[in-house]
Amino acid sequence: MAAESPAMRRVQVAEHPRLLKLKEMFNSKFGSIPKFYVRAPGRVNVIGEHIDYCGYSVLPMAIEQDVLIAVEPVKTYTLQLANTNPLYPDFSTSANNIQIDKTKALWHNYFLCGLKGIQEHFGLSNLTGMNCLVDGNIPPSSGLSSSSALVCCAGLVTLTVLGRNLSKVELAEICAKSEPYIGTEGGGMDQSISFLAEEGTARLIEFSPLRATDVKLPSGAVFVIANSCVEMNKAATSHFNIRMMECRLAAKLLAKYKNLQWDNVLRLEEVQAKLGISLEEMLLVTEDEICRCLGISLEELRTQILSPNTQGGSLGLKGGCTVSIVPADKLPGFLANVHKAYYQRSDGSLAPEKQSLFATKPGGGALVFLEA
Repeated sequence: MAAESPAMRRVQVAEHPRLLKLKEMFNSKFGSIPKFYVRAPGRVNVIGEHIDYCGYSVLPMAIEQDVLIAVEPVKTYTLQLANTNPLYPDFSTSANNIQIDKTKALWHNYFLCGLKGIQEHFGLSNLTGMNCLVDGNIPPSSGLSSSSALVCCAGLVTLTVLGRNLSKVELAEICAKSEPYIGTEGGGMDQSISFLAEEGTARLIEFSPLRATDVKLPSGAVFVIANSCVEMNKAATSHFNIRMMECRLAAKLLAKYKNLQWDNVLRLEEVQAKLGISLEEMLLVTEDEICRCLGISLEELRTQILSPNTQGGSLGLKGGCTVSIVPADKLPGFLANVHKAYYQRSDGSLAPEKQSLFATKPGGGALVFLEA
């Protein structure tokens, strides 16, 4: 499946309210009809930390919420971008002079990242112009990868306009390499699941080489996303890049301490491979290192230093958003309780972010819609 290109699906636009509305808005904006539509989903990481940038596997699933773009290739060599959300202003530029300003976290720069990645992959100096209308229902800056979904969607838009073919794996790798053009580093999980997702299942994503394996989820369960509504724009802060650098420096320090060639080490997984030990053994090495640095025993570390919630695994949630697995028959009550406890103000009115609580099932990956 990963070796295949993203699917192209013919649909009756009139039978899909969101596509129909986007088509009508496109016509109103550009005075023409879209030639095709592209969608790319957001994601949640079902279990574990975001350790893809350390070289380790992750278990994400695509959500049903996505970025959807209506597209019309044009012969003007001009790229025109518009958004259904009035908060995001229109943008226009020459398709042959793509410039991405890292100093400004503007929405259109994510589109340009995907476009530029495809352009550079094929070594193209000239690109066809296009009119694009972008629609998204992923809560922004909430930890659901709305920005990566836009990058991936733009990459697939550009590929389709060019009439070229790439596999899902190739697209994921290109978009993972091109998103840092906006100034944010990452490990590749977000782009991988956006292309490699399969409806109804989570996917174990492994790297070097990139591959994905289906992971069956509990039957009769749905996933509830509760957005904290505290936004974190990756491109507008340095927190994410600092974390990446901290992990790289830690890997180098550990490699040097173990008398390994450390200059080119970037990920903890590389240190593990050089040592020839298991991940479980790596954790013991890490504990020994901590004890040596602090001048304490392993028993003291476990009983006096580690907090209760880290001794037996995390007992809390942090985000972004929370992800809860809920039996389908308990869903209405669960939503009502969370809505009342978190999203309803004390005066009985609703918080404006009420749309940030929703249920989803594992969704499919990026694809192209053609009007039948």
